Amino acid sequence: MAHVIANAQVFEHSMRKALLLLLLVVASTLTFAQRGGSTDKKASKLYEEGRQHKRFGRVEVAESTFLLAIERDTLYLDAMYELSNMYMQQGRVADTKHWLEKMVRQDPTYASSLIITLALIEQQEEDFAQALKYYEQYLSIAPEGSNNWLVAKRGAASCEFAVWAMEHPVPFDPQNLGEKVNSADDEYFPAMTADEQLLIFTREIAAPNNPYSPDGLDEDFFFTEKLDDGTWGKAYNPGPPINSPWREGAPTISPDGKYIIFTICDLYGQYGPDKQGFGSCDLFVSVRNGKTWSKPINMGQTINSRNWESQPCFAADGKTLFFVRGRYNHEHDRLDDVFYSEIINGKWSKAQPLPDNINSPEDEESVFLHPDGKTLYFSSRGHIGLGMMDIFMSRKQDDGSWGDPVNLGYPINTSGHENSFFVSANGKYAIIASNREGGYGKLDLYSFELPKHLRPQPVTYLKGIIRDADDKRPLEASFKLINLSTGDTVASATSDQETGAFLVVLPSGENYALMAEKGGYLYHSENFTLNLEEELTTYKKTIDLQPIASGRSVVLKNVFFDTDKFVLKPESKTELAKLTQLMEDNPELRIEISGHTDNQGSPGTNQLLSENRAKAVYTYLYGAGIDEDRMQYKGHGQTHPIADNTTPEGRALNRRTEFMVVD
Repeated sequence: MAHVIANAQVFEHSMRKALLLLLLVVASTLTFAQRGGSTDKKASKLYEEGRQHKRFGRVEVAESTFLLAIERDTLYLDAMYELSNMYMQQGRVADTKHWLEKMVRQDPTYASSLIITLALIEQQEEDFAQALKYYEQYLSIAPEGSNNWLVAKRGAASCEFAVWAMEHPVPFDPQNLGEKVNSADDEYFPAMTADEQLLIFTREIAAPNNPYSPDGLDEDFFFTEKLDDGTWGKAYNPGPPINSPWREGAPTISPDGKYIIFTICDLYGQYGPDKQGFGSCDLFVSVRNGKTWSKPINMGQTINSRNWESQPCFAADGKTLFFVRGRYNHEHDRLDDVFYSEIINGKWSKAQPLPDNINSPEDEESVFLHPDGKTLYFSSRGHIGLGMMDIFMSRKQDDGSWGDPVNLGYPINTSGHENSFFVSANGKYAIIASNREGGYGKLDLYSFELPKHLRPQPVTYLKGIIRDADDKRPLEASFKLINLSTGDTVASATSDQETGAFLVVLPSGENYALMAEKGGYLYHSENFTLNLEEELTTYKKTIDLQPIASGRSVVLKNVFFDTDKFVLKPESKTELAKLTQLMEDNPELRIEISGHTDNQGSPGTNQLLSENRAKAVYTYLYGAGIDEDRMQYKGHGQTHPIADNTTPEGRALNRRTEFMVVD
């Protein structure tokens, strides 16, 4: 398996062997009481001979010698221990378990930590009830605060949860993404655009002639695109500049597919001059213009450090990055935590760790913030779960804090090592890497329907192009999605320089304004009110920005009044602030503000209402510092409809406030 980027993707049996061996090594440092020896001199001699054979690697001879010693003295605990330790080093878990059980039955206090080893074996075999008994047995004989007390305490809690979780399984029916995506190699760390048209992932491939990979392996990105029939096309390597002889992996892609942030690792101290890093693995960014990708750029020291940074997630707001940083403790063990950074005044802020209810005293990995901006998924070894590393979910609270993590449950989580988890923008399904039987090779990518209680808040998206209203050429324009109730910018980005294409995610349950703008042009505004209870619709739109010129007009789609009223509602401030900014940026601009109504009611009443609404906007701008000589207002009542007044939708369009450039 790949070295640093994909360290979380080690096969479960390898992880099991490594961790159990570690526990036995810990146990081997204990000083055993004399009751572990034998009074049988022949047995003692065989024991010493077995240790010599073991020391010099003659394991088969050592095995038979230890067995002879135990045959002479069936209570010879020291010989049983040496034999079980040797079996563990060989990966013979069943044989190890057999002798550990005999030792614990004979004398549980001989080396009490071996009870924990047995508990862990049972956990890996998903016999959580038996594992719980072993943990409770250890806690009953070991003094509180002793070595491994907290390990046993947490292990017991995990087993209690696991027993409950297996009795209450969640729906889980993973479907392989198919041979066009998966291969005989490992595929992991999926990421996808919000429109679900592009899937990217990491693949470990053979690279026997790569001078930067002494082990003959490399990691590259692969892309696959959605076909008309809803299946995935043949995965392909996009090549330079984002793939190189170094190891690239663990990507995140922005919802519009414009930015890729990913990891490059300098495993052997051979970063090239174009990819100088600060630590063993750093985060880099590449930008797409049209069909080409820019050369990856290191994201700098506010994000990268002397440590290990990987597994990023670029939030849909376009200004927040989550990632995993590996830090080293005093014992030189690496501990992985989730960090985040935000763009402030055009620069990435110094990365900060997430709070302690997310980052545990042990490892966290594979962080993913859903485009709803409120649902965080991550893998953890330190929270109560079923195995070595489980996937958890946390929801952002109204005060901005993160709620306590929720385990995704069994069988999404198992006794093994789960991570590499991604949830689609619509929240209905997830993609996960797994080496389950029936795949095309090692780790494959699978999709499965996400249980409803684990789904994020629904989102949809607006997708289209921005162009010049006159000559229809594509424009690179900036746009913002703003929550009208709070005034907060939910997302910000720019359209593609070559194509004018853009995509912005729209979370449901709120009222939003979308503002698109470019210097020398009048801005464009849209309004989206998305109901959680309704089936969300995908929006597609071509936005024509008008060059600033006399006679051009803009409908203020985010200026609101109550029915038959002319007092501006608070949600109107976002649009009016944008109009104020336009006037300030173009000091020679003169406008006429006009009000319009539908044909409901008398013409005279509608005329007065429309004039008062236009005046309300005029008064706001004047109060914001815009010279009154640059503005005039007028009410047109129901005399200038732009839609059919016989339908509710048409009447809503006719009820509008707009401005026109007069000079």
